[in-house]
Amino acid sequence: MIEAACHRRTRFAAFTLVELLVVIAIIGTLVGLLLPAVQSVREAARRTQCQSNIRQLSLGVLVYETARRRFPPSLQHKPGTVASTNNFSWGVHGRILGFLEESGSAMKVNLEVGYDEGVNKTNGVAVSRIPVFLCPSEANDRVRTKSGTPFVYPLAYGFNFGTWFIYDGMTGAGGDGSFHPNSNLRAGVFRDGMSKTLCAAEVKAYTPYVRNTSDPGGTYPANAPPTEPSHITAFITASPAGGDAKLGPATNDCTGHTEWPDGRVHHTGFTTVFAPNTVVPFMKDGRSFDIDYNSQQEGRSTSVKTFAAITSRSHHPGIVNAVMMDGSVRSVENEVDLRVWRAMGTRAGGETVAAQ
Repeated sequence: MIEAACHRRTRFAAFTLVELLVVIAIIGTLVGLLLPAVQSVREAARRTQCQSNIRQLSLGVLVYETARRRFPPSLQHKPGTVASTNNFSWGVHGRILGFLEESGSAMKVNLEVGYDEGVNKTNGVAVSRIPVFLCPSEANDRVRTKSGTPFVYPLAYGFNFGTWFIYDGMTGAGGDGSFHPNSNLRAGVFRDGMSKTLCAAEVKAYTPYVRNTSDPGGTYPANAPPTEPSHITAFITASPAGGDAKLGPATNDCTGHTEWPDGRVHHTGFTTVFAPNTVVPFMKDGRSFDIDYNSQQEGRSTSVKTFAAITSRSHHPGIVNAVMMDGSVRSVENEVDLRVWRAMGTRAGGETVAAQ
């Protein structure tokens, strides 16, 4: 009798296969309901950290201005000459290292020579991952290699180089943004207001890009700057100079925004030609790429000016995080009025009403 009672209790306590399947289905449903909420919380945390990073960059720029009485230039170049090396001048990121609690790296750097020359080639700074330069949502947070060896680290924030025109290598004239070659701007020149002028915004590491085409002209194609991505891609395709396409099937083939020490616009900047996250399609070898465009590398030519369509892009859905010259952070939607976005890109364009 005792054995029979035990057997009855055992049979009564057991799960049937149907019951087990029902429990699994309920757990699966609950996980399915909770997963979007968990992902949403994670994305919110990443966005908050991203905003903190980009604000630190603006504070680094402001402290630099306090110490030097000038904002840092995007790079240093002697007008009327052609740079003797490719990576000849450090950008804003490198110039503000000492104001970002990165004094250890700043002390190792010689800003007078390129990041791959002299002591800069062996001090390990160029291949260093600087946390504040990288958004936590950046999908390609890894060192760029050259011939299988670590070469330089990418970045996820670019500084504001203005709307379209970047630099004239003969005269030294620069663009209308917050930074350009040899700029050394004072706060007083930001007549649109520091709170209405972009300092930095998100970009994507390993962006495909095309550089060194024929001169597109300051009024190209009908409205300067161009209003449609197709204008850029059509010009590149028809350009007699052909252009140098830095893109390919492997991530390491697409090298835009992969050199945080380099001062050129396609590596450490952005322009407001197109609204945030605008796709600029370009076909090569049967593949479609979302590209950036730099008509001429700064410092490479004295006869061809530099114009650029370097789009602010983000891994955060629907927005890019940006920071103004006064240190205030904003999330800018993809649908922002293009006139407003371009107005935010100029330091003295007189469009402060539109930018509000």
